[in-house]
Amino acid sequence: MDEIITGFVGLDVHAESTAIGFAEPGRGAPRFVGTIGPKRLELTKALGKLGEPGLLRIVYEAGPCGYGLARELAVAGYRCEVIAPSKIPTKPGERVKTDRRDALKLASLARAGELVAVTIPDERDEAIRDLSRARVDAVRARHKTRQQLKALLLRHGRRYVGKSSWTAAHERYLAEISFAHPAQNIAFTEYRQAAGEGEARVQRLTQALTQEVERWRMQPMVSAVMTLRGLDLVAATTVVAELGDLRRFAHPRELMGYVGLVPSEHSSGSSRRLGSITKTGNSHARRVLIEAAWNYRFPARVSRALQVRQERQPPEIRAIAWRAQLRLTHRYRRLSARGLQHNKLCVAIARELVGFIWDIGRHVGPSA
Repeated sequence: MDEIITGFVGLDVHAESTAIGFAEPGRGAPRFVGTIGPKRLELTKALGKLGEPGLLRIVYEAGPCGYGLARELAVAGYRCEVIAPSKIPTKPGERVKTDRRDALKLASLARAGELVAVTIPDERDEAIRDLSRARVDAVRARHKTRQQLKALLLRHGRRYVGKSSWTAAHERYLAEISFAHPAQNIAFTEYRQAAGEGEARVQRLTQALTQEVERWRMQPMVSAVMTLRGLDLVAATTVVAELGDLRRFAHPRELMGYVGLVPSEHSSGSSRRLGSITKTGNSHARRVLIEAAWNYRFPARVSRALQVRQERQPPEIRAIAWRAQLRLTHRYRRLSARGLQHNKLCVAIARELVGFIWDIGRHVGPSA
């Protein structure tokens, strides 16, 4: 039985305003309802004039405002979808973009069935994802402060000759440095303190992420993904938090395309031309997978750390992880022997690694 829809509503949502477009079933032109403020009561009041909650289909683009609006509308009985902005059809001749036009366009395309909805994550899953991304931001900030400190030292000819930076020996070396002018000593101390605070922040977030994952409903899947080489707790948590329940992907190629690791293509007639990877979808998961692919340059073996991660996993999960090692290490050697550029090689390995992660996702799902 087909669902009954009496109207299609397009929302152009911003922090301080929301533009509303409405299209009735049929071929009539959509009409602009108006622009309201950020209060949800104003939106529900405007929607109430357009029809019953269960008879309206509401859409808005995924963006910085998140999924809170979709969840609130769902509680109120409305059918709301969050649309992937990259999949919205665009006419080559369109050169004017306004909130009013965007709302009308969303309503019209929703009626035509030409919009692609994204999966709205569970609130618990989104919380872990936010914590994981906060740690990534902290790591980047720490890297930046360390660069600034080293730049100051390099400008004044202070070069560390040890093997590794940011170790105990390096900290002792920094503690012995002094400058002739007090202003430079102040700048140097401030940089050191910022680097130390950045390291402490990363450690706090790492510990918090470890503790929260233990109580997370996706923890069984995180542990299963950790059986793969190159995916420790932080990396596996990032992959699972960003991708969610993998059982929604019917084929591994769908997951590869979602992560943006498939090559772009421009074919016409008998001509077929492949380009660089699409880089669509989730960039956080793609980054972690490409970093993990670098580990398959070594021969296949189960290290002590990997053995510990695999100990409590069922035989079928360990078998998938071992097949992944055999396949990907062999693949790495073959592509390397062909002289393939290093970055392309890692992307190719990461694409195949996604297939093994998808296979694990078929066997392990979220706990109740």
